[in-house]
Amino acid sequence: MTWNRAAFVLPAILAVLLPIPAASAESAVPQGFEPASTSWLDERDGYVLGYAPCARPQRCAALLGTTDGGTHWQRFGAPSISLPDNHNHVQLSYVGEGRAYVSDGNRVEATRDGGRTWSGVVLADAGKPFYLGKIAETGGRMFALLSTYGEIGSTRLYSGTAGSPTLAPVPGFAVTGGLTYGDLAIGGGVQVVLGADYGVERYWTSVDGDGLAAASPPCPAGATASLASVREEQVIALCSGSAGSPRPGSMTRGIRRAPRLGGTFTGTAQGPEVGIHQGFSAATAKSATVAAVGGGTDFLHSTEDGGETWHTTVLGDRGTGLADLDFPGEHTGIVVAGVPGEPGGSAVYRTTDGGRVWREIPFH
Repeated sequence: MTWNRAAFVLPAILAVLLPIPAASAESAVPQGFEPASTSWLDERDGYVLGYAPCARPQRCAALLGTTDGGTHWQRFGAPSISLPDNHNHVQLSYVGEGRAYVSDGNRVEATRDGGRTWSGVVLADAGKPFYLGKIAETGGRMFALLSTYGEIGSTRLYSGTAGSPTLAPVPGFAVTGGLTYGDLAIGGGVQVVLGADYGVERYWTSVDGDGLAAASPPCPAGATASLASVREEQVIALCSGSAGSPRPGSMTRGIRRAPRLGGTFTGTAQGPEVGIHQGFSAATAKSATVAAVGGGTDFLHSTEDGGETWHTTVLGDRGTGLADLDFPGEHTGIVVAGVPGEPGGSAVYRTTDGGRVWREIPFH
């Protein structure tokens, strides 16, 4: 689900990318590096964007890549996006063959040559203030969600041809209200959900991203949907209640699924309520994980039986947010905990057993 924080992978052949020359293998990771965002193609190939102390500005962006699950790292050309001072999440979306996007919520930079050059992407008719949520590319098109805030806010779907310097709002794909939100998922098709004030929810799907068709929303009235990639032909969503209900630091949540894109969602399985929603991803049709933060503690709630039973991992007490939860493999998942520069710093955690055990990935 896309939220304002005041409340989207590395090719098999790394020759596509151009590493920054380094005097030694040890210097690939800059001293003091802290991860901000991560994006993976599969269990072994991934990128991490982070920040490290430097002369000017105080912290400089660094982009690292791995082909062995994080045992070894290479360094690549990074965008010029600084670490925000408003706690916005810096989001890295790697889409393969040297193509990637980085956004700080207010601006976007893109590369088509593996980090050698980065250029800005214009957000047409954005208005202000706004927050740009998930960015994805599939079927030759870019997609993103943009929310504006004020007495009456909106969340809109933006799109453009892959490689275009401009993203523009898609007519008819918008909601307005006091509180608006949405989610975007690719993998087995394209899904878009937009909602407002826990009362209005609109949902569209497409096999290839061309010609999104309206479908019945994943969640019942009063709940908001977080989307996952299609797994084993099952379309999986997490339905969550409002933040702080039924008690402070909690949310009601449950898994629902449809047998195909555009199909009817069903399901009554409920998940743990502890923590405010930070992310959702499904590893298989039955296995899924929810990221949540509550009371200064980071939680990962995982199920292996479609939500009938759950186990919870207490990831730590950074309490500054979890981001980029994703399962690029059937058993392998990734999540970022914390924010660079904040107390406790940040880390990337990885599971190889579907979400039961999470271990921090070292950067050296």
